[in-house]
Amino acid sequence: MTANPLSAEAASTKIAALFDTKSAANNAAERVCYEAHLKRGQVRLVHPYEAHFGRKLEPENDGIVRTAIRSHLMMGTLGVVIGLAIVGILHRQGIEAVIQSPGPAAGAAIFLGLVFGMLLAGLATARPDHQLVITPVREAVQHGRWALLVHPTTPEQCNETLRALRNTTAEVLRTA
Repeated sequence: MTANPLSAEAASTKIAALFDTKSAANNAAERVCYEAHLKRGQVRLVHPYEAHFGRKLEPENDGIVRTAIRSHLMMGTLGVVIGLAIVGILHRQGIEAVIQSPGPAAGAAIFLGLVFGMLLAGLATARPDHQLVITPVREAVQHGRWALLVHPTTPEQCNETLRALRNTTAEVLRTA
């Protein structure tokens, strides 16, 4: 589920719910699957003290790689276009340095636009909003709690998941 054209992940939104007991987590998992019409692979439980649950949090390694490639290509290209547009505007305004050296000015604009575009793409790929879910889940699991991880692929599944979890005793977390 994504409105982000840079993302190639099928389920870019992450929802987590934290529970104190296994039965509460299992009941919530069943309820979410049923009410949000999710497949079993979209709902995963993390056990207390589970060491290697990163794959459950970010199951789409291929999607993340495609997101990195797509975002870097798109943002790098956009940066170059914006850089050249700025040089064009400066040239039309009669800026002496650009008029006397249009080649170096265009080269600098291409370089800087590409660099800034790639930096923004790196930020988009890193998905800092995912830390809002990853960090609390990691801490809860380290302190003996259960975590339910949900990877909705549509806005409807996301809304239904949140609605199903609203009536539980869980602490619910969500990425953008």
